[in-house]
Order: sequence, then C-alpha cells, then structure tokens
Amino acid sequence: MKYPKETLKLEGLDLKKLAKYIDHTMLQPETTQETIKRFCDEARANKFAGVCFNPIHIALAAKELAGSGLAVATVIGFPLGATTPAVKAFETREAVGNGATELDMVINIGAVKDGNFKLVEDDIRGVVQAAGNKALVKVIIETCLLTDEEKVKVCEIAKKAGAAFVKTSSGFSTGGATVEDVALMKKTVGDDMGVKASAGVRTPQAVVDMVNAGACRIGTSRGLKIISES
Repeated sequence: MKYPKETLKLEGLDLKKLAKYIDHTMLQPETTQETIKRFCDEARANKFAGVCFNPIHIALAAKELAGSGLAVATVIGFPLGATTPAVKAFETREAVGNGATELDMVINIGAVKDGNFKLVEDDIRGVVQAAGNKALVKVIIETCLLTDEEKVKVCEIAKKAGAAFVKTSSGFSTGGATVEDVALMKKTVGDDMGVKASAGVRTPQAVVDMVNAGACRIGTSRGLKIISES
C-alpha cells in the first residue's frame, strides 16, 4: 500500500474532513467498558479512521465496530517496549484472535541505545510474523528518547522487518510528536510506509501541520474536540 503525503490548509477546511486521519484513542488504565463503548460510538458516528485501546478491551471493541470498516487497533509491549520478543508475539496473536486489525508495538528502546539492532529487528519482525496478513503493524519508536540518527536507523529497520507504519510516540514518555520528527520519519520511509503522529496533537492546526509533514494517521484522545472546533 502507498502512503503519499497530502497537503491541507486549515483556512476554509471542513474540520470533519480531519476525522479520516484520527485513531480515536483511549489508553488510560482507569478506562471502563462504558468508555470503550462510547468511544466506539463516537468513532463510528464521526467516521474516524479507527480506535486504539489497550488489549483487554479489543474483543469488546471488535464486537461494537463489527461491519463498520473502522480499524480496531491495540498496543503491544506498551508502553515501555521492554518485554521480550516472545511476549510481544504472544500478545500479537491474542490481540488478532480477539479482533484487532492494527497493532501499535513499542520497540526495544534499550536495545537501540545498546546498538543491538539485530534484537530491534527481531523484535519487530516477530510481531509482523505473528500478525500475518490479519493485521498491520505500526512501530512506536518513541522519538523523544532517540537521536535523529537513531530515529532514521529504527525507521529503516521497521521497513526492512515488514511493518506498515512507523509511529512517533506512546504518549507515556517524556514527549510526543513533533513536525520535525514526522518529516524526518517520512523522508526515511518514503511512500511505502505510513507515519503516525501520536501524543500532543490536540488542535486542528496541529493535525494539519502533522499531515503536511507526512503523517497519514493521528493518534489522539481529543478527536471530538478537534473536529468540532471553530
């Protein structure tokens, strides 16, 4: 699949057109089933790209969104990325079995810092293989913890390992998405992979800026506020 850059201008833009970029996201530990159902209803009603929830909620989300065509995403190795490749692969198989169609996995950040790029690749490839052709994989590289050189290297590894997207952030570390990081990631992976900007994208202007930099998906819990602002 190709993911070419798009160009948006906020002036005169129907904000509801931003919905197609948004993963309606709720990853807080206190999230209830009632909240999951509400987010699913909101995602369907507003034609968001999909939802993104913790693994425990995926079976419910898949049921709520059956037949809608919306993506049902979950997180793997979240939020630290410090579980073993075998555990991430197991999480992946269970999530797919519960109805996940997209998987946002966190890389082994410590391995990047060690220069152990074989482990980083094996980690990603294990999730891609466990997902098979049933779900696409987004690789959270946690840009706030990496140098530009490390960001480029990890994006190259994710592409080599067969992932569909690279993603900026978990939202649980020291920083979120920046326009500069999105542009660097897009330059590295080209049109053959998508780029997801996540964490800190809170306004229509921020969505427009991220899309113009190369993002084709936005992870945010503020989707309703974004598409309703005047």
